[in-house]
Amino acid sequence: MMSNLPMHAFRFGVVAAQARSGDDWAEKARHVERLGFATLVVPDGLRYTLAPMPALVAAAAATQSLRVGTYVIANDYRHPVMLAKEAATVDWLSGGRLELGIGAGRPDAATDNAMLGLPFDSGRVRLERLAESLAIVKPLLSGQTVDFTGRHYRATGAAISPAPAQLPPPLLIAGGQRRMLELAAHGADIIALGIEPGASVDEVVERVEWIRAAAGSRFAQLELNINLMAVGGRLPRYLQHTLGAAAEQLAKADAVPVLKGSVDQMCDRLEWLRRTLGISYVMVGEELVDALAPVVERLAGA
Repeated sequence: MMSNLPMHAFRFGVVAAQARSGDDWAEKARHVERLGFATLVVPDGLRYTLAPMPALVAAAAATQSLRVGTYVIANDYRHPVMLAKEAATVDWLSGGRLELGIGAGRPDAATDNAMLGLPFDSGRVRLERLAESLAIVKPLLSGQTVDFTGRHYRATGAAISPAPAQLPPPLLIAGGQRRMLELAAHGADIIALGIEPGASVDEVVERVEWIRAAAGSRFAQLELNINLMAVGGRLPRYLQHTLGAAAEQLAKADAVPVLKGSVDQMCDRLEWLRRTLGISYVMVGEELVDALAPVVERLAGA
């Protein structure tokens, strides 16, 4: 077993992106809150999904304590000063319930970048740009004034108001490659582990070791997150379509993003993953909410 692992209480979140109407979206948020999930988070894309910031404000307005977040903002789409301004406003309007998730962009996001007239640069360049963005966003959300000149961004006398209710809101960084996880280890509060649906424990151990080596003394304070791909034998439709006949095999696999068996067995598995890997913050797509609900009822806050 790895030592000095983060050992936070369990939290559970739901990734949602679409709704039939504003009322439908509000009811989704209320349903998630009633079931005991801690967060409702929204991805960032130009097609097929709600725009994250207004969707989060609507979800917060429809609920009492549900935290809302981005999972995750594509850094290329917004100047960091404007991102900080929008995030601060969402946090202020929600009474301090925002968790800002950010990443360098999905590997398959070239089409979205083209719609914005932006090049889809190499991972190295996008990571460099994200690091500069964080150097602006983080101090702004902490109430500071920022002067910054980098290769990709500039900001002169940047300040935002109203300030966020949380000073600053928690920052989630998502990634799967070593350099991205090292960046997250230095600056994030929450790290979303970008792993394949069939990722083994050994593969995740390697990533957690990268994080620990880079984080140093702050490692134990980090919250580690995964997005489940299968729960109780059920997979989301997009994954069934992508995997075809292999979907049934994934539902039965011993992969880290897979929960299987009875409620007792699924709870035992999550407790083992926390002891072994330090993972305590667990996301699930909205199609799997009801399948995970009995686990949430038992483990949330434990």
